[in-house]
Amino acid sequence: MIAFARRLHVLLSILLASPLLAAPQFVLPRTGIVPEEVGIVVNDEDPHSREIGEYYRRVRGIPEANLIRVHFPVGRTALTGDEAIALKREVDRATPAHVQAYAVAWTAPYRAGCMSITSLLTLGFDEKYCSRQCGRTADSPYFNSPSLYPQTDHRMRPSMLLAGEDLAAVKRLIDRGLAAEASFPAGRAYLLSTADRTRSVRAAHFEQTRRELQGVFPIEVIEADSISHRQQVLFYFTGLAQVPKLDTLGFLPGALADHLTSFGGKLTDSSQMSSLRWLEAGASASYGTVVEPCNHPQKFPLPAVAMFFYASGATAVEAYWKSVAWPGEGLFIGDPLARPFKPVLTTTAGGDAELHLHSPREGMLSVEFAQAPMGPYRRGTTLPLTRGDNRLRVSVPPHDGPLYVRLTRR
Repeated sequence: MIAFARRLHVLLSILLASPLLAAPQFVLPRTGIVPEEVGIVVNDEDPHSREIGEYYRRVRGIPEANLIRVHFPVGRTALTGDEAIALKREVDRATPAHVQAYAVAWTAPYRAGCMSITSLLTLGFDEKYCSRQCGRTADSPYFNSPSLYPQTDHRMRPSMLLAGEDLAAVKRLIDRGLAAEASFPAGRAYLLSTADRTRSVRAAHFEQTRRELQGVFPIEVIEADSISHRQQVLFYFTGLAQVPKLDTLGFLPGALADHLTSFGGKLTDSSQMSSLRWLEAGASASYGTVVEPCNHPQKFPLPAVAMFFYASGATAVEAYWKSVAWPGEGLFIGDPLARPFKPVLTTTAGGDAELHLHSPREGMLSVEFAQAPMGPYRRGTTLPLTRGDNRLRVSVPPHDGPLYVRLTRR
């Protein structure tokens, strides 16, 4: 009996190790930056910055080698042009080559010369990104770009401040961003055309946005100065110097929200509403300008673009940065890795899988197979994608060795 049990154990070991029973390996379509590609910029002179950076690194699983430590005195809202150039060089020298984006672990300084601190770290200090007499500025090469590797494709690392009034507020922001991960929220978008026509210049495109994204998100275009007592808020774009009734709203984890006004990016000392108020109300990312931009819509997020890329599975830092054509004077704040529409794959006991993803447009998903991760891949089936939520069954053929299944959006 003992001998039989031993023979059975050996047989089971062989069967379990057999390639016939090897689970297929799935290669999902890339839709956004991953934590391993994010560098965390920390001011070592600021204890709060150090704690925020370490907390974000830990909860997001970012490698310790991606911590980028810089040194400058605390308590200032702006750097001079020379200081900005020195800071950018210091960050560049310490950044690992694989990093594609930055999480910046402080609230101040938010300005660098005539630029925002996030534009400085992303684009480098250059006065072409600053306006003269309310004029235009240089274009962002990343605007509306399909790129999934901004540093590789455009030689820029989009950045976002992990900002808040205090340490507890920033940790709540980080926790919300983590809660948003692959949550596929059934949220709504609110696009407000207010009585302040100067600040409502984006409203000219709101109806087109609603038509273009029909079926992707429920979108309400409203002529009013504010909304109140709404739940499931995923997007809120408006134009006012002060936005009332934010405390009555229920923002979903991962929400994007901003108001077009002159000084929303002056986080701690603005005469208008600071963009921080959006984060305090429950949004996961926002935007504001740090110097007078005038009301060029190119200097502010274009809601249709931000919502399109967010629905595609991009992170907040990618979707927001891609939505601003002239970002030199604009400050991006929030959790850069907030990603509510990250694709999720669930495997079954038989080796098949279900892919859950959101799509801003109709299309096809190509399923390809190979015996090695680098291929060659052979075409299998194609699955239709609809606008909005998709749950796709991926069938795996019988295989007598390793099998890699690559899913590509067409």
